[in-house]
Amino acid sequence: MSVSTDERLALSDLFTELGPDAPTLCAGWRTRDLAAHLVLRERRPDAAPGILLAPLAGHTKRVQDAFARRPWAELVDLVRGGPPAFSPTRIPLVDRIVNSVELFTHHEDVRRAQPGWEPRPADPARDAAAWNGVSRAGRMTLRRSPVGIVLRRPDGEEAVVRRGPNTVVVAGPPGELLLWAFGRDEVRVDFDGEPSAVDVVRGLRRSL
Repeated sequence: MSVSTDERLALSDLFTELGPDAPTLCAGWRTRDLAAHLVLRERRPDAAPGILLAPLAGHTKRVQDAFARRPWAELVDLVRGGPPAFSPTRIPLVDRIVNSVELFTHHEDVRRAQPGWEPRPADPARDAAAWNGVSRAGRMTLRRSPVGIVLRRPDGEEAVVRRGPNTVVVAGPPGELLLWAFGRDEVRVDFDGEPSAVDVVRGLRRSL
């Protein structure tokens, strides 16, 4: 199976295990809200743009709230079943580029909001998918940084996501770097650089 399929099925199983009211790392969202977000993203192209575009956010919220009111088992089945036939993410290449990162991130949003979480063991396919998303994510979410930022994985390979003075290296496994770049703080990464620059990077608002 693909990474996106593995993450989708694991997340769906976790949804079933935890129920609709468990916490997530997405501010203000319980598991029901996150599941509704995933279904909206794949099944309502008219509402998906409001995820990123504030003027359209009202319509997006109404559609998401309607999905969230569905019976929990039905909502989880929609997540598990994936996008409908008309969705571009049915194309394997698009699915690999888009859904691997999205589903990994939201799977961890649920996992890491529960007590006693630990990073999952390394997995070559999952780590490769996360690393493929690191540069794209970092260049978007860290673009406001006044200092340079390099993301470095354990084998020494690096992604320069922000050029600038007083460069800070953020080091960790690919999945941890991806989650950090997407604004999550429940991660295991290390910072190396001038202390004042490290403080700047630690305090960045990492978002789209």
